[in-house]
Amino acid sequence: MRRGGDWKRGTVERPVGAPVFDPTDERGEETERATSASPRLSSTLLQRGKSDAADAEAICEAASRPKLRKNFVPIKSPEQQGAQMLARVRNQFIGRRTQLANSIRGYAAEFSFTAPRGLSRLQQLLIDIRDDTTVPNLAKELVEALAIELARVHDQIAKLDKKLMQLHRSNEMSRRLAAIPGVGPIGATLLSIKVVDARGFKSARNFAAWLGLTPKNHSTAGKNRLGVITRAGDGMLRTVLVAGATAVIADMRRRGSRPWSWLKDMIARKPPKLVAIALANKLARIAWKLMVSGERYRPASAVPMPTPT
Repeated sequence: MRRGGDWKRGTVERPVGAPVFDPTDERGEETERATSASPRLSSTLLQRGKSDAADAEAICEAASRPKLRKNFVPIKSPEQQGAQMLARVRNQFIGRRTQLANSIRGYAAEFSFTAPRGLSRLQQLLIDIRDDTTVPNLAKELVEALAIELARVHDQIAKLDKKLMQLHRSNEMSRRLAAIPGVGPIGATLLSIKVVDARGFKSARNFAAWLGLTPKNHSTAGKNRLGVITRAGDGMLRTVLVAGATAVIADMRRRGSRPWSWLKDMIARKPPKLVAIALANKLARIAWKLMVSGERYRPASAVPMPTPT
């Protein structure tokens, strides 16, 4: 709590929607930070009932456990909060665009019109519907309304992409991360926005686990059983890394470029999706190393390359 213009050091529970800013007093001087904990931590430690006293006891219990401290909400500046909002709003518009495109395809299929995959193929589908005399005028008007909304959302995404690229060019860390194969400008910008403090992770392995790129463990009686990935952490970051890894693998197959030695062996033995997850895990570890060390990506030292034959 705040007394005499200063923050008392302590732990507070952060409700959904509450800003997590670095607190400063009215003079603009930096004050003591209060640790912000996720409500999930205290809710798992409640014994019975719900009261302020029970909540406070559970929060103190969560703050005293070292293994739970890694789940504390990191302190963000207002600029970081705004940048994260940009990433989330962009993702919402992308979901809306996909929804509109699928709606157009579904309604067109009711009149026996189909189109191949890809947003670029929808334009010809719309032209075919407009020119067909068997389609009722009402259906044409409704499809046209969906097409107008789709174009508006697409333009909005393009504007947000420009803002995202501006953030990328102005952020030195983002420019370094973009050099990693499969990460690119968008992935690098999202990493620099969403990972507030990479030093909060003890190792690259912990960072990959935080992104949900490690398998679930179902081991018992001395038998190790690894299942699907945990899908923990930020789904947007995980999706971008997996998509980038998939593109890297596809590019290797298309161009016939030399793959990394471990990746070449895995491609020959494992399913494609599993290989993409493994490569995304590797890319996340490389990104963590660059964020912590401040170094630039060096392909020869990042991942061993096979010796040419």
